[in-house]
Amino acid sequence: MRARNLLIRQMVVGVVAAVLLAGPASALQVGKRAPDFTLPGTGGKQVRLANLLGKGPVVIYTFIQAFGGA
Repeated sequence: MRARNLLIRQMVVGVVAAVLLAGPASALQVGKRAPDFTLPGTGGKQVRLANLLGKGPVVIYTFIQAFGGA
């Protein structure tokens, strides 16, 4: 039991340290290109930003808690 508590404590300290050392992400300036990323699309198919940019401009819009319950 004592070893388990020590392991949990070490994991918590590790996560907190990682969050603190990661620092804030820098925001993109208007007109700057976003870094390439891949996200799961409909039907489990992967969608890559670089592929979409090859077809024309891309607008990225987020729905923060649009479907969450309050």
